[in-house]
Amino acid sequence: MGFLGHLGIWVLSVCSIFHVGYGFYLPGSYPHKYAVGDTLSVKVNSLTSIDTEIPYSYYSLPFCKPPEGVKDSAENLGELLMGDRIENSAYRFKMYTNETEIFLCKTNALSADEFKLMKKRIDEMYQVNLILDNLPAIRYTKKDGYFLRWTGYPLGIKVQDAYYLFNHLKFTVLVHKYEETNVARVMGTGDAVEVIPTGGESDVLGYMVVGFEVVPCNFQHDINAVKNVKMHAKYPSKITCDPGTVTTPIKENQPVAFTYEVTFVESDIKWPSRWDAYLKMEGAKVHWFSILNSLMVITFLAGIVLVIFLRTVRRDLTRYEELDKEAQTQLNEELSGWKLVVGDVFRAPSHPALLCVMIGDGVQILGMAVVTILFAALGFMSPASRGTLLTGMLFFYMILGIAAGYVSVRLWRTIGCGDQKGWVSVSWKAACFFPGIAFLILTILNFLLWGSHSTGAIPFSLFIVLILLWFCISVPLTLIGGYFGARASHIEYPVRTNQIPREIPPQKYPSWLLVLGAGTLPFGTLFIELFFIMSSIWMGRVYYVFGFLLVVLILLVAVCAEVSLVLTYMHLCVEDWKWWWKSFFASGSVAIYIFLYSINYLIFDLKSLSGPVSATLYLGYSLFMVLAIMLATGTVGFLSSFWFVHYLFSSVKLD
Repeated sequence: MGFLGHLGIWVLSVCSIFHVGYGFYLPGSYPHKYAVGDTLSVKVNSLTSIDTEIPYSYYSLPFCKPPEGVKDSAENLGELLMGDRIENSAYRFKMYTNETEIFLCKTNALSADEFKLMKKRIDEMYQVNLILDNLPAIRYTKKDGYFLRWTGYPLGIKVQDAYYLFNHLKFTVLVHKYEETNVARVMGTGDAVEVIPTGGESDVLGYMVVGFEVVPCNFQHDINAVKNVKMHAKYPSKITCDPGTVTTPIKENQPVAFTYEVTFVESDIKWPSRWDAYLKMEGAKVHWFSILNSLMVITFLAGIVLVIFLRTVRRDLTRYEELDKEAQTQLNEELSGWKLVVGDVFRAPSHPALLCVMIGDGVQILGMAVVTILFAALGFMSPASRGTLLTGMLFFYMILGIAAGYVSVRLWRTIGCGDQKGWVSVSWKAACFFPGIAFLILTILNFLLWGSHSTGAIPFSLFIVLILLWFCISVPLTLIGGYFGARASHIEYPVRTNQIPREIPPQKYPSWLLVLGAGTLPFGTLFIELFFIMSSIWMGRVYYVFGFLLVVLILLVAVCAEVSLVLTYMHLCVEDWKWWWKSFFASGSVAIYIFLYSINYLIFDLKSLSGPVSATLYLGYSLFMVLAIMLATGTVGFLSSFWFVHYLFSSVKLD
């Protein structure tokens, strides 16, 4: 409870930083001070494309390799799962030292395979991603009077039938003077305080990197003139970088020369604000419109719920309680609506173990989503720390295995009227149901990525690590939660269940039609924010408005609870006592609409997505996401309906 108490304090803190819905950003690391002339090393990440969504290693193409050899940077679990492969490069800068016409290297003559691969990567619109001091290279383009921001730069361009490689890069590094607060060290106490001024390293003028921009160009190098020029030496002639023109196409059996230049510019941008260029939120009004739209839906549903409780249920209960016993007996014979199913409303559903497992996994997924988004909104999972968001999600998911085991087993005991038999089996199923399906989907997709030689493929060693995390941490925690659930008292039903089930009268409309239609309301609260999330995942844009996302998640939970509650009451009123699964799918059916929206996004927004492998990857990941959403939203609907039914029938005794 202490942890939850601290979380409550953090939630209050969120209110102070949601003035525009931004996720609050904590830099996450101390600024690195560079003296003038210090070496700055540029790193390279995987080549990425919104055309294929399949990342490849930078050195899968014939680029210049560093003289000390290619070395991988230390990467966390989240980076590896996202397909990031950060390696060193041959680009070298000296702090606050402008350099022009720097020769990098001359490749060997392009073989037929290399030439074909280079053309294919240019056709597929692959981007080169460079990193300096943990900042991705950013590129600005102008369109219709507006400046557009892009991370990375295109590998090359096709003009008519010729392919041009961007072989000269113009870098601009924004720097800010290192500011160290003059804090004196204090020794002694009372009147004997001795102040010792700080000195040493702070006296040396230093700079921090606060921006990294790149302009790619195609330049016609004289291959013969650079035969004896060493790496990082001066190119023998002047180089003019004009991004609007291309001069030299790549050709088979011809080498390619690479050069670069770098300019340092002192900037007013301070260290904590250096990520603002990447995180600038666009379309804030659209986010607010999404929230306003959700609030209108919630208000409408809340009105219906209020009518059910105050005008219908309360009125019936008050009238019933005012009668004497003889009149109550007579009224029992004339009952109609939900009161008629009193002997069947808590009858065990079909496939009770599966329901318990899905509810337990839904609690685990929902808890993971809430805690992760909350921490991200507070700035603890900033893009400055790559992979922390995904790593955090895995960590919270494993820890919340306790909640999954507890909820699934306690619900199992409640359905079984206190019987503990089979709780271990239910715990095991809860620990393996969703992770098992996830591993199946990811394994199939991973084989496709392996076949494409993509860096997005999870290495076999990482697969072993994930399986160990599953069976050595997640499964034991779920079993521990199940143990506590088995020891906890089950929820007692307020009414007895008849031995013979009551026949459900024929309905005007099939109940599954109502259940499927109910998912449109939760989808209506989510679809605008869903567009931004999909664009972040598949279009390479940075998503950092976690403040908005947290608000939308809260509204989604409220809508799911209300929709399921209203639908459950409607079913009970027509004497349909099989509400268990219907309450789950009433809100869980939002997943169907999200999957249909994903297909729509694939057809109309990802028009350039090429190849069956890319489409299969997209649909596979979408299916995985939709399954998680169905379990989380279905759990909200079921738990709200269970509380409502329990409250409704505990308010009046009908024999």
